[in-house]
Amino acid sequence: MLLCLPDKLLVVTVATKETDGFRRFLRSAKHFNYTVLGRGQKWKGGDYMSAPGGGQKVKLLKAALEKMKDKEKIILFIDSYDVVFASGPKELLKKFQQARHKVVFSSETLIWPDRHLEDKYPHVREGNRFLGSGGFIGYLPNIKEMVTGWDGENHESDQLFFTKLYINPEKRKAVNMTIDSKCRLFQNLHGALDEVVLKFEDGRVRARNVLYDTLPVIIHGNGPTKLQINYLGNYIPKVWTFETGCTVCHEDLRPLTGLKSEYPLVVIGIFIQQPTPFVTVFFERLLKLRYPKNRLKLFIYNQEPHHEQQVSSFLHDYGNLYQDVKFIGPEEEMDSATSRNVGFDMCRQDKDCEYFFNLDIEVVLKNEDTLKIVVEQNLPIVAPMITRVGRLWSNFWGALSAEGYYARSEDYVDIVQGRRLGVWNVPYVSSVFLVKGSLLRSELSEHDLFTSDVLDPDMAFCDKVRSKGVFMYATNMHTFGRILSTENYETQHLHNDLWQIFENTLDWEERYIHENYTRIMKDKLIETPCPDVYWFPIFSDIACNHLVEEMEHFGQWSGGGNKDTRIQGGYENVPTIDIHMNQVGYEKEWHKLLLDYVAPITEKMYPGYYTKAQFDLAFVVRYKPDEQPSLRPHHDASTFTINIALNEVGHDYQGGGCRFLRYNCSIQAPRKGWALMHPGRLTHYHEGLPTTAGVRYIAVSFVDP
Repeated sequence: MLLCLPDKLLVVTVATKETDGFRRFLRSAKHFNYTVLGRGQKWKGGDYMSAPGGGQKVKLLKAALEKMKDKEKIILFIDSYDVVFASGPKELLKKFQQARHKVVFSSETLIWPDRHLEDKYPHVREGNRFLGSGGFIGYLPNIKEMVTGWDGENHESDQLFFTKLYINPEKRKAVNMTIDSKCRLFQNLHGALDEVVLKFEDGRVRARNVLYDTLPVIIHGNGPTKLQINYLGNYIPKVWTFETGCTVCHEDLRPLTGLKSEYPLVVIGIFIQQPTPFVTVFFERLLKLRYPKNRLKLFIYNQEPHHEQQVSSFLHDYGNLYQDVKFIGPEEEMDSATSRNVGFDMCRQDKDCEYFFNLDIEVVLKNEDTLKIVVEQNLPIVAPMITRVGRLWSNFWGALSAEGYYARSEDYVDIVQGRRLGVWNVPYVSSVFLVKGSLLRSELSEHDLFTSDVLDPDMAFCDKVRSKGVFMYATNMHTFGRILSTENYETQHLHNDLWQIFENTLDWEERYIHENYTRIMKDKLIETPCPDVYWFPIFSDIACNHLVEEMEHFGQWSGGGNKDTRIQGGYENVPTIDIHMNQVGYEKEWHKLLLDYVAPITEKMYPGYYTKAQFDLAFVVRYKPDEQPSLRPHHDASTFTINIALNEVGHDYQGGGCRFLRYNCSIQAPRKGWALMHPGRLTHYHEGLPTTAGVRYIAVSFVDP
């Protein structure tokens, strides 16, 4: 492929396939006004990553040069798949002229492919000694003379051919060739990663060689440095800067807004591999995705018997909304890697499937436009960035260790914390990502992408994607959501999500805290139905329902007598029919509820009083006309008491309420999910009013006894 530059310079590169890397090369060339003229041939030159090869490059170059006659023409011959321009032709030509030779090759710190030739290399005063064939610049006649002797096969090493020319003093002099030992023109990254840093300056980005204090014009991720050139390519030459942010994130999009034809068909692959909290909420969010359901197919893999009821309930109620559903349950005993391979096959074998959207069950997609946004990105593989609350964990890696595991890139924290927004070329994505269907039918057509004897399925997949030269991206241009912690998830309860207040606090809060709780202070939602009695929303309807159902499921209600072995001293002066929080293993969670959500209200309404929300007694009381309809007047053994209504008067029961005798003040229609807070001792002598029909439930806490 030829790139024509103004005046004397002509850029020649071998590009046999339009890869993601080649498109990146073209973008950097276009930035400096290079113009594309032609295409290459099918690659037959061997594998650059591991073995000598690349002779076809010399063969194609030789053929191209034969047609050229202008002796003043300057030829720049470079690789393209792993190369970016950091500056334009004016700087390149100036530095070439300053080299005072007719041909200048890039240099390397490492000798390759024959280290036995090291002694024959000429010594340099400062800089790299060894030649790199991935880039050179020179006058047309000199380069013609240099390649005239090539008669090798396609698979033979171009590097070895040029090396033998360079180490031969006579031929070196005849061609008038040298190497760019201080990396003023060319920067090869292999063996020099510690020397190269990003330099942000005046709204553009360069790579700086700190060892020689130079700003190379051309950056080449030769050999095993493909991930490093991908990292640098996220910035160079002006992809992302501090002044502009991302400059290319809105290029080459596939707009769906106002689309007159049908939306692209997407297969959503849902994978349940371990007991996971808030699965019901996951399916609720899936239903809310703003994407036509008749353009969605579902592939659901559930390895966990604990979640069978939730999956079957979703499919029974909503499965018919989708174009098609394929379900694989625990009874099929399919392993994780195979399930993901089969999910890909569902899209791969459907010629109408344009995308596969991988969605693990622990992903919390808060952004209802997520699927639409990633489809519009029009990228081969793209992950909407999600994070774990309060941690630097995310669903992408910025770099890899030498062993192929997680490593932190320099920009990782800034990306995760949103200080740098963009679409980032990364070496690993997981949990939630979109793959083009056309990719699954071409470069990624293997049916075992997730299978490996040594790697986990997600790492195996990313490893194979990287080996194909396919780019993976993570976007944080929008806020998409988060990922749940599945650690310490208990499954022995009826509603296990109630216990998630520590592990997944934000999700617990969204599920169980009243929607108006955060507005209590700002909108003055606290009411005062009786003197020094405060009434405010705290629990959602679902929280109330789950707590009641959990207690009924446990079923060991007290008898309502004075003798009570559950409490210190074994005697209850004013007994109720109840179940204590510690009987169901909920006392730590209840304490955190009081500390995080009740104590701030207490301290606001009772100025000067500070509480650590300690309690001896916290319990759910059940009132029934034929069991215990009411409670006689009494003081509570507390500094203050919290009384939360867990069901709805008029719907679940009749009567009920609370009367404060000293003030002759009654609250006869408690609101479900609202808490009454009042002093316990001395002033607020009170009674429970009779429940006349149905069943009434309240959650009571004697705080600071």
